[in-house]
Amino acid sequence: MAEQLLVGKTATVTGKVGPGTMGEVAVKVRGGTETYFARPVDGAEVIEKGAQVLIVGAAAGRTLYVTAIEVF
Repeated sequence: MAEQLLVGKTATVTGKVGPGTMGEVAVKVRGGTETYFARPVDGAEVIEKGAQVLIVGAAAGRTLYVTAIEVF
């Protein structure tokens, strides 16, 4: 699964990520930007649009599991 290659990369939230919702993130790959579905890795975290996240897992259907990170 190609999504597994994204684990460890960062992304930008383009659609709110939270419990019970399917959010969206934009990831810089192959010289461009692609969007993927996103879910919080802990199942409870709420991550607002514009936040930076770390990709910590992947599933079928272009779905990534993410957690918020602080950008300094």
